[in-house]
Amino acid sequence: MADQAAHRILVVNPGSTSTKVALSDGLTPLFETTLRHSSEILSRYDCIADQYDFRKEVIETALLDAGISIDSVSCVVGRGGLIRPVSGGTYVVSEAMLTDLRSGLLGEHASNLGGIIAYEIASERGLPAFVVDPVVVDELSEMARISGMPEIERVSIFHALNQKAVARRAAADMGGAYENMRFVVVHMGGGVTVGAHDKGRVVDVNDGLNGEGPFTPERTGGLPLLSLVKLCFSGAYTQEQIKKKVKGAGGLVAYLGTNDGREVVAMIEKGDERARLIYEAMAYQIAKEIGAMATVLRGRINAIILTGGLAHDAMLCGWIEERVSHIAPVRVYPGEDEMRALAEGALRVLDGRESARCYEAEE
Repeated sequence: MADQAAHRILVVNPGSTSTKVALSDGLTPLFETTLRHSSEILSRYDCIADQYDFRKEVIETALLDAGISIDSVSCVVGRGGLIRPVSGGTYVVSEAMLTDLRSGLLGEHASNLGGIIAYEIASERGLPAFVVDPVVVDELSEMARISGMPEIERVSIFHALNQKAVARRAAADMGGAYENMRFVVVHMGGGVTVGAHDKGRVVDVNDGLNGEGPFTPERTGGLPLLSLVKLCFSGAYTQEQIKKKVKGAGGLVAYLGTNDGREVVAMIEKGDERARLIYEAMAYQIAKEIGAMATVLRGRINAIILTGGLAHDAMLCGWIEERVSHIAPVRVYPGEDEMRALAEGALRVLDGRESARCYEAEE
Protein backbone atom coordinates (compact mmCIF):
# COMPACT_ATOMS: atom_id res chain seq x y z
CA MET A 1 0.00 0.00 0.00
CA ALA A 2 1.29 3.44 -0.88
CA ASP A 3 2.22 5.87 1.86
CA GLN A 4 -0.92 7.89 2.59
CA ALA A 5 1.15 11.01 3.25
CA ALA A 6 2.33 10.91 -0.36
CA HIS A 7 -1.15 11.86 -1.53
CA ARG A 8 -2.05 15.53 -1.23
CA ILE A 9 -5.82 15.94 -1.56
CA LEU A 10 -7.76 19.14 -2.27
CA VAL A 11 -11.39 19.02 -1.09
CA VAL A 12 -14.14 21.38 -2.29
CA ASN A 13 -17.55 21.38 -0.57
CA PRO A 14 -19.98 24.04 -1.83
CA GLY A 15 -22.92 25.06 0.34
CA SER A 16 -25.81 27.42 -0.35
CA THR A 17 -23.96 30.55 0.87
CA SER A 18 -20.43 29.28 1.44
CA THR A 19 -17.73 27.01 0.07
CA LYS A 20 -15.53 24.89 2.34
CA VAL A 21 -12.03 24.17 1.08
CA ALA A 22 -9.47 21.85 2.66
CA LEU A 23 -6.04 20.47 1.82
CA SER A 24 -4.53 17.40 3.45
CA ASP A 25 -1.56 15.08 3.15
CA GLY A 26 -3.37 11.79 3.28
CA LEU A 27 -5.71 12.47 6.19
CA THR A 28 -3.36 14.94 7.92
CA PRO A 29 -4.96 18.41 7.67
CA LEU A 30 -2.77 21.14 6.19
CA PHE A 31 -5.32 23.88 5.50
CA GLU A 32 -9.05 24.43 5.85
CA THR A 33 -11.25 27.48 5.39
CA THR A 34 -14.86 28.43 4.84
CA LEU A 35 -15.39 31.05 2.15
CA ARG A 36 -18.60 33.04 2.71
CA HIS A 37 -20.61 34.37 -0.23
CA SER A 38 -23.00 37.29 0.17
CA SER A 39 -26.59 36.94 -0.99
CA GLU A 40 -26.04 40.10 -3.05
CA ILE A 41 -23.33 38.40 -5.12
CA LEU A 42 -25.16 35.09 -5.47
CA SER A 43 -28.36 36.84 -6.55
CA ARG A 44 -26.58 37.94 -9.75
CA TYR A 45 -26.70 34.38 -11.08
CA ASP A 46 -29.81 32.90 -12.68
CA CYS A 47 -29.02 29.35 -11.53
CA ILE A 48 -26.54 27.57 -9.29
CA ALA A 49 -24.47 26.23 -12.19
CA ASP A 50 -23.81 29.81 -13.29
CA GLN A 51 -21.93 30.43 -10.01
CA TYR A 52 -19.12 28.12 -11.17
CA ASP A 53 -16.62 30.75 -12.42
CA PHE A 54 -17.14 32.97 -9.37
CA ARG A 55 -16.70 30.17 -6.83
CA LYS A 56 -13.70 28.66 -8.63
CA GLU A 57 -11.94 32.04 -8.68
CA VAL A 58 -12.65 32.59 -4.96
CA ILE A 59 -11.20 29.17 -4.14
CA GLU A 60 -8.05 29.67 -6.19
CA THR A 61 -7.52 33.14 -4.68
CA ALA A 62 -7.87 31.77 -1.14
CA LEU A 63 -5.31 29.04 -1.84
CA LEU A 64 -2.92 31.54 -3.45
CA ASP A 65 -3.26 33.89 -0.45
CA ALA A 66 -2.42 30.96 1.83
CA GLY A 67 0.71 30.18 -0.20
CA ILE A 68 -0.67 26.87 -1.47
CA SER A 69 0.16 25.66 -4.95
CA ILE A 70 -2.61 23.60 -6.52
CA ASP A 71 0.02 22.01 -8.74
CA SER A 72 1.23 20.08 -5.67
CA VAL A 73 -1.99 18.11 -5.21
CA SER A 74 -2.66 14.51 -6.29
CA CYS A 75 -6.39 14.97 -6.95
CA VAL A 76 -9.36 17.22 -6.34
CA VAL A 77 -12.50 15.81 -4.69
CA GLY A 78 -15.86 17.58 -4.56
CA ARG A 79 -19.11 17.04 -2.71
CA GLY A 80 -21.42 14.86 -4.79
CA GLY A 81 -24.55 16.55 -6.13
CA LEU A 82 -27.96 15.57 -7.46
CA ILE A 83 -27.12 13.09 -10.18
CA ARG A 84 -28.82 9.85 -11.19
CA PRO A 85 -29.01 7.20 -8.45
CA VAL A 86 -25.71 5.35 -7.95
CA SER A 87 -24.22 2.75 -5.64
CA GLY A 88 -21.96 4.03 -2.90
CA GLY A 89 -18.31 4.72 -3.62
CA THR A 90 -15.85 7.18 -5.11
CA TYR A 91 -16.67 8.27 -8.65
CA VAL A 92 -14.49 9.82 -11.34
CA VAL A 93 -16.08 13.05 -12.53
CA SER A 94 -16.96 12.24 -16.14
CA GLU A 95 -18.47 14.21 -19.00
CA ALA A 96 -21.77 12.42 -18.37
CA MET A 97 -21.73 13.51 -14.73
CA LEU A 98 -20.83 17.08 -15.66
CA THR A 99 -23.74 17.22 -18.10
CA ASP A 100 -26.19 16.09 -15.42
CA LEU A 101 -24.75 18.42 -12.77
CA ARG A 102 -24.82 21.46 -15.06
CA SER A 103 -28.34 20.79 -16.29
CA GLY A 104 -29.77 20.35 -12.79
CA LEU A 105 -31.27 17.09 -14.06
CA LEU A 106 -32.56 16.04 -10.65
CA GLY A 107 -32.75 19.46 -9.06
CA GLU A 108 -30.76 22.58 -8.29
CA HIS A 109 -28.49 22.33 -5.27
CA ALA A 110 -25.21 23.98 -4.33
CA SER A 111 -23.57 20.56 -4.01
CA ASN A 112 -23.93 20.21 -7.80
CA LEU A 113 -21.01 22.64 -8.06
CA GLY A 114 -18.71 20.25 -6.15
CA GLY A 115 -18.06 17.92 -9.07
CA ILE A 116 -17.94 20.77 -11.59
CA ILE A 117 -15.36 22.82 -9.70
CA ALA A 118 -13.30 19.75 -8.80
CA TYR A 119 -13.19 18.71 -12.45
CA GLU A 120 -12.22 22.13 -13.80
CA ILE A 121 -9.45 22.68 -11.26
CA ALA A 122 -8.11 19.14 -11.76
CA SER A 123 -8.38 18.93 -15.55
CA GLU A 124 -6.36 22.11 -16.03
CA ARG A 125 -3.49 20.29 -14.33
CA GLY A 126 -4.01 16.78 -15.68
CA LEU A 127 -5.23 15.48 -12.31
CA PRO A 128 -8.14 13.16 -11.46
CA ALA A 129 -11.33 14.61 -10.01
CA PHE A 130 -13.71 12.64 -7.80
CA VAL A 131 -16.99 12.84 -5.92
CA VAL A 132 -17.77 10.55 -2.97
CA ASP A 133 -21.06 9.00 -1.78
CA PRO A 134 -23.51 11.65 -3.05
CA VAL A 135 -26.94 12.00 -1.42
CA VAL A 136 -28.46 9.97 -4.26
CA VAL A 137 -26.64 6.76 -3.29
CA ASP A 138 -29.21 4.04 -3.93
CA GLU A 139 -28.56 0.50 -2.74
CA LEU A 140 -32.14 -0.32 -1.72
CA SER A 141 -33.35 -3.88 -1.98
CA GLU A 142 -36.21 -4.40 -4.42
CA MET A 143 -38.59 -5.08 -1.54
CA ALA A 144 -37.64 -1.78 0.12
CA ARG A 145 -38.81 0.14 -2.95
CA ILE A 146 -42.44 -0.98 -2.56
CA SER A 147 -44.49 1.80 -0.95
CA GLY A 148 -48.02 0.41 -0.85
CA MET A 149 -49.18 2.64 -3.70
CA PRO A 150 -48.04 1.59 -7.21
CA GLU A 151 -47.89 5.20 -8.38
CA ILE A 152 -45.25 6.00 -5.75
CA GLU A 153 -41.95 4.15 -5.39
CA ARG A 154 -39.77 4.59 -2.31
CA VAL A 155 -36.47 6.24 -3.14
CA SER A 156 -33.07 6.52 -1.49
CA ILE A 157 -32.05 10.05 -0.49
CA PHE A 158 -30.04 10.29 2.71
CA HIS A 159 -26.86 11.47 4.41
CA ALA A 160 -24.83 8.86 2.52
CA LEU A 161 -21.44 10.56 2.88
CA ASN A 162 -21.52 10.78 6.66
CA GLN A 163 -23.39 7.51 7.24
CA LYS A 164 -20.90 5.46 5.24
CA ALA A 165 -17.88 7.31 6.64
CA VAL A 166 -18.83 6.70 10.29
CA ALA A 167 -19.80 3.10 9.52
CA ARG A 168 -16.29 2.53 8.14
CA ARG A 169 -14.75 4.13 11.23
CA ALA A 170 -16.91 2.07 13.56
CA ALA A 171 -15.98 -1.12 11.73
CA ALA A 172 -12.27 -0.27 12.01
CA ASP A 173 -12.67 0.59 15.71
CA MET A 174 -14.33 -2.81 16.22
CA GLY A 175 -11.50 -4.59 14.39
CA GLY A 176 -13.47 -5.42 11.26
CA ALA A 177 -14.24 -4.21 7.76
CA TYR A 178 -17.36 -2.28 6.77
CA GLU A 179 -18.02 -4.78 4.00
CA ASN A 180 -18.28 -7.60 6.56
CA MET A 181 -20.51 -5.96 9.16
CA ARG A 182 -24.13 -4.97 9.74
CA PHE A 183 -25.04 -1.63 11.29
CA VAL A 184 -28.03 0.59 11.84
CA VAL A 185 -26.65 4.10 11.31
CA VAL A 186 -28.57 7.17 12.48
CA HIS A 187 -27.65 10.60 11.14
CA MET A 188 -29.23 13.28 13.34
CA GLY A 189 -29.11 16.86 12.08
CA GLY A 190 -31.70 19.18 10.57
CA GLY A 191 -32.94 15.98 8.96
CA VAL A 192 -32.75 12.48 10.43
CA THR A 193 -32.02 9.40 8.33
CA VAL A 194 -31.75 5.86 9.66
CA GLY A 195 -30.04 3.35 7.39
CA ALA A 196 -29.76 -0.45 7.45
CA HIS A 197 -26.16 -1.18 6.40
CA ASP A 198 -25.76 -4.78 5.29
CA LYS A 199 -22.12 -5.64 4.55
CA GLY A 200 -21.30 -2.37 2.81
CA ARG A 201 -24.69 -1.63 1.24
CA VAL A 202 -27.51 0.52 2.60
CA VAL A 203 -30.40 -1.81 1.77
CA ASP A 204 -33.09 0.38 3.35
CA VAL A 205 -33.26 3.94 4.66
CA ASN A 206 -36.01 6.44 5.36
CA ASP A 207 -36.33 9.37 2.94
CA GLY A 208 -35.71 12.07 5.53
CA LEU A 209 -35.82 14.81 2.89
CA ASN A 210 -39.33 14.11 1.68
CA GLY A 211 -41.29 13.09 4.75
CA GLU A 212 -40.42 9.58 5.93
CA GLY A 213 -39.26 8.55 9.36
CA PRO A 214 -39.09 10.45 12.67
CA PHE A 215 -39.76 14.14 13.09
CA THR A 216 -36.62 16.26 13.31
CA PRO A 217 -35.55 19.76 14.35
CA GLU A 218 -37.30 21.22 11.28
CA ARG A 219 -39.20 18.41 9.49
CA THR A 220 -42.42 16.61 10.36
CA GLY A 221 -41.33 13.13 9.34
CA GLY A 222 -44.13 10.65 8.62
CA LEU A 223 -47.64 11.94 9.29
CA PRO A 224 -51.14 10.37 9.46
CA LEU A 225 -51.82 10.46 5.73
CA LEU A 226 -55.55 11.06 5.57
CA SER A 227 -55.25 13.88 8.11
CA LEU A 228 -52.56 15.44 5.92
CA VAL A 229 -54.71 15.01 2.81
CA LYS A 230 -57.60 16.75 4.60
CA LEU A 231 -55.29 19.62 5.56
CA CYS A 232 -54.02 19.91 1.98
CA PHE A 233 -57.56 20.27 0.61
CA SER A 234 -58.90 22.45 3.41
CA GLY A 235 -58.26 25.64 1.44
CA ALA A 236 -56.33 27.07 4.36
CA TYR A 237 -52.92 26.50 2.79
CA THR A 238 -51.25 26.67 -0.61
CA GLN A 239 -49.10 23.79 -1.85
CA GLU A 240 -45.95 25.77 -1.06
CA GLN A 241 -47.16 26.49 2.47
CA ILE A 242 -47.85 22.81 3.09
CA LYS A 243 -44.40 21.89 1.76
CA LYS A 244 -42.87 24.45 4.12
CA LYS A 245 -44.80 23.05 7.08
CA VAL A 246 -43.51 19.56 6.26
CA LYS A 247 -39.91 20.53 5.52
CA GLY A 248 -38.44 23.60 7.19
CA ALA A 249 -41.15 24.61 9.63
CA GLY A 250 -42.07 21.23 11.11
CA GLY A 251 -40.75 19.20 14.02
CA LEU A 252 -39.12 21.11 16.88
CA VAL A 253 -39.64 24.42 15.07
CA ALA A 254 -43.41 23.87 14.94
CA TYR A 255 -43.70 22.76 18.55
CA LEU A 256 -41.03 24.85 20.30
CA GLY A 257 -40.07 27.65 17.89
CA THR A 258 -36.45 26.58 17.42
CA ASN A 259 -34.47 24.06 15.38
CA ASP A 260 -31.50 24.24 17.76
CA GLY A 261 -31.26 21.25 20.08
CA ARG A 262 -29.07 23.26 22.45
CA GLU A 263 -31.88 25.77 22.95
CA VAL A 264 -34.32 22.95 23.67
CA VAL A 265 -31.94 21.48 26.26
CA ALA A 266 -31.72 24.92 27.88
CA MET A 267 -35.54 25.04 28.05
CA ILE A 268 -35.60 21.62 29.69
CA GLU A 269 -32.93 22.60 32.22
CA LYS A 270 -35.12 25.56 33.19
CA GLY A 271 -37.98 23.18 33.96
CA ASP A 272 -39.99 23.37 30.72
CA GLU A 273 -41.88 20.07 30.82
CA ARG A 274 -43.48 20.54 27.39
CA ALA A 275 -40.04 21.01 25.83
CA ARG A 276 -38.92 17.80 27.53
CA LEU A 277 -41.96 15.92 26.23
CA ILE A 278 -41.42 17.06 22.62
CA TYR A 279 -37.67 16.45 22.66
CA GLU A 280 -38.05 13.00 24.19
CA ALA A 281 -40.80 12.23 21.66
CA MET A 282 -38.26 12.91 18.90
CA ALA A 283 -35.89 10.43 20.55
CA TYR A 284 -38.82 7.99 20.84
CA GLN A 285 -39.55 8.22 17.11
CA ILE A 286 -35.86 7.85 16.21
CA ALA A 287 -35.70 4.72 18.38
CA LYS A 288 -38.81 3.33 16.62
CA GLU A 289 -37.11 3.82 13.25
CA ILE A 290 -34.00 2.06 14.54
CA GLY A 291 -36.22 -0.86 15.55
CA ALA A 292 -37.74 -0.93 12.07
CA MET A 293 -34.32 -1.07 10.42
CA ALA A 294 -33.24 -3.76 12.88
CA THR A 295 -35.97 -5.98 11.44
CA VAL A 296 -34.61 -5.33 7.94
CA LEU A 297 -31.33 -6.88 9.12
CA ARG A 298 -33.24 -9.66 10.92
CA GLY A 299 -31.78 -8.52 14.24
CA ARG A 300 -28.24 -9.53 13.24
CA ILE A 301 -26.52 -6.23 13.99
CA ASN A 302 -22.96 -5.50 15.06
CA ALA A 303 -23.78 -2.02 16.38
CA ILE A 304 -26.20 0.90 16.29
CA ILE A 305 -24.34 4.08 15.39
CA LEU A 306 -25.50 7.60 16.29
CA THR A 307 -23.91 10.47 14.38
CA GLY A 308 -24.57 14.03 13.16
CA GLY A 309 -24.74 17.30 15.06
CA LEU A 310 -27.42 16.15 17.52
CA ALA A 311 -25.21 13.22 18.56
CA HIS A 312 -23.29 15.75 20.68
CA ASP A 313 -26.32 15.81 23.02
CA ALA A 314 -25.87 13.19 25.73
CA MET A 315 -29.50 13.57 26.87
CA LEU A 316 -30.96 12.78 23.45
CA CYS A 317 -28.53 9.93 22.82
CA GLY A 318 -29.25 8.54 26.28
CA TRP A 319 -32.99 8.43 25.64
CA ILE A 320 -32.43 6.61 22.36
CA GLU A 321 -29.95 4.15 23.88
CA GLU A 322 -32.40 3.27 26.68
CA ARG A 323 -34.86 2.03 24.08
CA VAL A 324 -32.54 0.26 21.61
CA SER A 325 -29.51 -1.05 23.52
CA HIS A 326 -31.20 -4.46 23.85
CA ILE A 327 -30.96 -4.76 20.05
CA ALA A 328 -27.22 -4.11 19.73
CA PRO A 329 -24.44 -2.04 21.35
CA VAL A 330 -24.78 1.71 20.71
CA ARG A 331 -21.76 3.67 19.51
CA VAL A 332 -21.78 7.49 19.25
CA TYR A 333 -19.75 9.44 16.68
CA PRO A 334 -20.81 13.09 17.12
CA GLY A 335 -20.69 15.62 14.30
CA GLU A 336 -20.44 15.41 10.56
CA ASP A 337 -16.88 15.74 9.23
CA GLU A 338 -17.70 15.96 5.52
CA MET A 339 -14.27 17.26 4.54
CA ARG A 340 -12.50 14.28 6.10
CA ALA A 341 -15.08 11.87 4.64
CA LEU A 342 -14.46 13.25 1.15
CA ALA A 343 -10.70 12.97 1.60
CA GLU A 344 -11.09 9.40 2.87
CA GLY A 345 -13.04 8.43 -0.24
CA ALA A 346 -10.38 9.85 -2.55
CA LEU A 347 -7.59 8.28 -0.53
CA ARG A 348 -9.11 4.79 -0.75
CA VAL A 349 -8.77 5.09 -4.52
CA LEU A 350 -5.34 6.73 -4.55
CA ASP A 351 -3.76 4.09 -2.32
CA GLY A 352 -5.40 1.19 -4.16
CA ARG A 353 -7.85 -0.04 -1.54
CA GLU A 354 -10.81 0.73 -3.77
CA SER A 355 -11.36 1.19 -7.50
CA ALA A 356 -12.88 4.44 -8.72
CA ARG A 357 -16.35 3.96 -10.14
CA CYS A 358 -17.61 5.25 -13.50
CA TYR A 359 -20.76 7.33 -13.91
CA GLU A 360 -22.43 6.61 -17.21
CA ALA A 361 -24.91 8.61 -19.26
CA GLU A 362 -28.47 7.28 -19.32
CA GLU A 363 -29.17 5.37 -22.52
